[in-house]
Amino acid sequence: MSSSPDPSDTDQRLTDLEIKASFTEDLLEQLDKVVIRQQQQIDLLLREIAELRQPVADGGVTTTRSLRDDLPPHF
Repeated sequence: MSSSPDPSDTDQRLTDLEIKASFTEDLLEQLDKVVIRQQQQIDLLLREIAELRQPVADGGVTTTRSLRDDLPPHF
């Protein structure tokens, strides 16, 4: 005797799979948005670093400072 699968059981399993697929799609969209936002932040930081590495255009030559210039007067 072989038992045939219950149609309501199959329908329930299919519904459960559809629900899981829906949650998975939502999670994937959320993660995609996070990755896009992080990439935008990385791009912004890279531009800021590149700007900091460029010499100052306003004042011409930048002077190097000695660490002794930063000592408090009592030293």
